[in-house]
Amino acid sequence: MATTSPRNFVLASRASQLAQIQTNTVLASLQGLLPANENNAQTVPTFSTSFMSTAGDKNQSQALYLLGGKALWTKELEVALKECAVDMLVHSLKDVPTTLPAGCYLGAILEREDPVDSLVVQRGKPWKNLDELPEGSVIGTSSVRRVAQLKRKYPKLKFLDVRGNLNTRLAKLDDPNGPYAALVLAKAGLVRLGMGDRITTDLSPPTLLYAVSQGALAVEVRSDDKDAIELCKKITHRETQWKCLAERACLRVLEGGCSVPVGVASAMEWKSDEAGVLTLTGSVTSIDGQEHVEHTLKERILNVEEAEQVGVKLAKILIETGAKKILDDINVDREQRIDAAKTADTAQA
Repeated sequence: MATTSPRNFVLASRASQLAQIQTNTVLASLQGLLPANENNAQTVPTFSTSFMSTAGDKNQSQALYLLGGKALWTKELEVALKECAVDMLVHSLKDVPTTLPAGCYLGAILEREDPVDSLVVQRGKPWKNLDELPEGSVIGTSSVRRVAQLKRKYPKLKFLDVRGNLNTRLAKLDDPNGPYAALVLAKAGLVRLGMGDRITTDLSPPTLLYAVSQGALAVEVRSDDKDAIELCKKITHRETQWKCLAERACLRVLEGGCSVPVGVASAMEWKSDEAGVLTLTGSVTSIDGQEHVEHTLKERILNVEEAEQVGVKLAKILIETGAKKILDDINVDREQRIDAAKTADTAQA
């Protein structure tokens, strides 16, 4: 009698140290679903990993602002997924475009780490927060969201792009001959890499609204892969899912990307097993920090669809109260910077 071999699911992600740690976190969650003692091992799925470099990893010289959308981090992985070379993609959800390619499906959203940003000052320096930094101090970050919000509240500080993996960025920070007094980084990444001791202080809302879905891990699968989808449902954290999908719906309407200064903050208060109250704040800030639109909604919701409706409603309010002009100006500025960068590259060549 013929026997069926158990299916092996290949989990893929970027090749960075952080991406591999995150993939192993998802791997452990999936393996935790399996029975400890399975009599019929032929029916138990197995899991393996695969890592690759993406366009975002390969281009470490240009600012993210000029490189385009979030597909920089996901496109090559999605090609492998659609070609069935791999079965599950593990992402930082904040890097995932709000609209997925045809045939791709957001299968799981795991419980979120603390989504806030953190300040990390140069080793040996006495500063404890942004207020203590001397006038003219240089803050390293590749996020225009962070720069826009912090310029608005700390005009005495300067901001400079910094790229590379976390170890590289921290080395640039601690270089005594380097320009940086401090970095602003996602707290979740520092914690996952075991570098939480480098955090000087958290920059929590309202000081700094965080990126959409920051701190959450997601698993992307093929939309017709029923087995993978069923596994993903079992590792999804409902509260994180509802909050993150509300945030993503807001960003989708605003047509933002990783280089657009959209900040969010979300909270859930559960009224019963089924119903909860979602509080969602969104903001759009001009690159120079001079213009800022912010609004908060608080609504009772029963499911994912209603959570997303809150995000859509919030985005429309932001657009109507000034966000459209800010985003239009940002798009014009980006096109001018891209043209200037192309001209410079041509001249250098």
